[in-house]
Amino acid sequence: MSYVDYTVGAPVVDKAAPDGPIETRWERRRFGVKLVNPANKRKMHIIVVGTGLAGGSAAATLAELGYRVSSFCYQDSPRRAHSIAAQGGINAAKNYRNDGDSVYRLFYDTVKGGDFRARESNVHRLAEISRQIIDQCVAQGVPFAREYGGLLDNRSFGGAQVSRTFYARGQTGQQLLLGAYQALERQIDAGGVTMYPRHEMLELIVVDGHARGIVARDLITGETRSHLADAVVLASGGYGNVFYLSTNAKGCNVTASWRAHRKGALFANPCYTQIHPTCIPVSGDHQSKLTLMSESLRNDGRVWVPERKGDDRNPNDIPEDERDYFLERQYPAFGNLVPRDIASRAAKNVCDEGRGVGPTGLGVYLDFAEVISRLGRPAVAAKYGNLFQMYQRITGEDPYQVPMRIFPAVHYTMGGLWVDYDLQSTIPGLFVVGEANFSDHGANRLGASALMQGLADGYFVLPNTIGDYLATYKHGPVDPDAPEVKQAEADVAERVDTLLSINGERTVDSFHRELGHIMWEQCGMERTDAGLRKALDRIPELRKEFWENVKVPGTGVELNQSLERAGRVADFLELGELMCLDALHRTESCGGHFRGESQTEDGEAARDDENFSYAAAWEYTGRGEAPVLHKEDLTFEYVTPSQRSYK
Repeated sequence: MSYVDYTVGAPVVDKAAPDGPIETRWERRRFGVKLVNPANKRKMHIIVVGTGLAGGSAAATLAELGYRVSSFCYQDSPRRAHSIAAQGGINAAKNYRNDGDSVYRLFYDTVKGGDFRARESNVHRLAEISRQIIDQCVAQGVPFAREYGGLLDNRSFGGAQVSRTFYARGQTGQQLLLGAYQALERQIDAGGVTMYPRHEMLELIVVDGHARGIVARDLITGETRSHLADAVVLASGGYGNVFYLSTNAKGCNVTASWRAHRKGALFANPCYTQIHPTCIPVSGDHQSKLTLMSESLRNDGRVWVPERKGDDRNPNDIPEDERDYFLERQYPAFGNLVPRDIASRAAKNVCDEGRGVGPTGLGVYLDFAEVISRLGRPAVAAKYGNLFQMYQRITGEDPYQVPMRIFPAVHYTMGGLWVDYDLQSTIPGLFVVGEANFSDHGANRLGASALMQGLADGYFVLPNTIGDYLATYKHGPVDPDAPEVKQAEADVAERVDTLLSINGERTVDSFHRELGHIMWEQCGMERTDAGLRKALDRIPELRKEFWENVKVPGTGVELNQSLERAGRVADFLELGELMCLDALHRTESCGGHFRGESQTEDGEAARDDENFSYAAAWEYTGRGEAPVLHKEDLTFEYVTPSQRSYK
């Protein structure tokens, strides 16, 4: 039986979601949750996997509330989490610019930007909390940029006609993560958090149907052991590295989420992948990752290509009347600040026409000559200086003198483990926050909303909702010798032993690179029925070869990065197949999921609301076995789905 023989199961329902006026749903849910008194919190133990913005803020806040917390990360320090790489900013509906912003407008922009494939309740809650996030971070000392009068400054991002993005030059993620990291370190010092750096979660422990712990491997010594708790929180990020080349750090992976998926947590909308339009183009086969150039650069940079095919002149020698500022031409209302999915497809289209720039022809110009002429180099450097330096160090070209060259690349994943309004997965006691869940962005995330969601989940949502579970489900401690614990440990040991014993002829990276090529070509910026079926034929063959011919040197009782990568790539091989199936079954186009067979006359995404207005939540049935599709119907009471237009 192949993946394309999937079956449709019972619908999945978000039983935690409140009804009534959307403006009061979150407040009423907060009031309705059961509380845990302070004395009982001290008796309860919570595991948090991941120390990025979602995980770091969650662990710190839960410990501040009095819970005993164990925090795990595979990096050598919590501050090495990939959230630190975010550049451009964080959205919040503060309306400091007095330009018409509001909670409702942020809510509307986010639902529309996600191409009407997100839950209204979750998005409105996110927009509400956005205002609190900024106050929290300022109180922690995050050095947001400020205007002359002292107010926090804002800039524009794609998909919005107001300025609501708060920023710290091009280092916003770094500054926000350091704020959460300091809060986490405070609790480590106070004894509320026990930190486990250089540990990787390899299995979820489920006892009597509830998540009760994890099996983790010490990446330095190779020791594998169980850690038990009253609840488990996954904050392990997205799965963009299934494409091999992405803007994610090389260590980013899907293993924690996939272990939970194999234990019964539904995986929702895996095909929703965000392609970021402003990345440094691929320079050759030697590359193992790509570098992001912040979306904030599209505030002042103008995107263009030569009018004429094959025009390889120096960009400064091409006159204005021989340039095509294609985003400004196609989308006059939003111009260079259209959402990421639209900007990416537009760049791909002009390159497909033969008008791309650079050695490969896969690039477009991002030009700052106009703003430098208007404001002067010092003003531009004050806003974007570190980004310009990074670009120059990587490419050897000075963006103050010549335009940047950019091209779309995999950046963020909107899919993830299915969660209800309380951020609880289909496994009771397993909560999922940040990019690891699917809940808020629909089919396309607006720029500067990832940091917003991560901190909203960690600082404000989870600390309220996890208490309802802990107060409701009374269960005693788990016996370390319980059969479920021993089975989880045995499964991990068997998997490690198998990977080490194959002793084949192909490296782990060679399998990962081939999988990434398949995914980019067949499940990347444009998907077709034929291409997806081709991928679904090849990926199982590649997975079979992996388990027969991969070579993992070394042993399991030492630092062994080949073993780490092998486990992660094994999970990517399974995830890639599910992503292609999800993309195949969804014959509409929406947001970052663009089906070649489903587009309007002018090449825009054509949704099919009648047949696909749902979240697709997949149930695991076994490696290579056909999964079961569970649909969560999406209802829209406040924002009427319509053809997205940014013209």
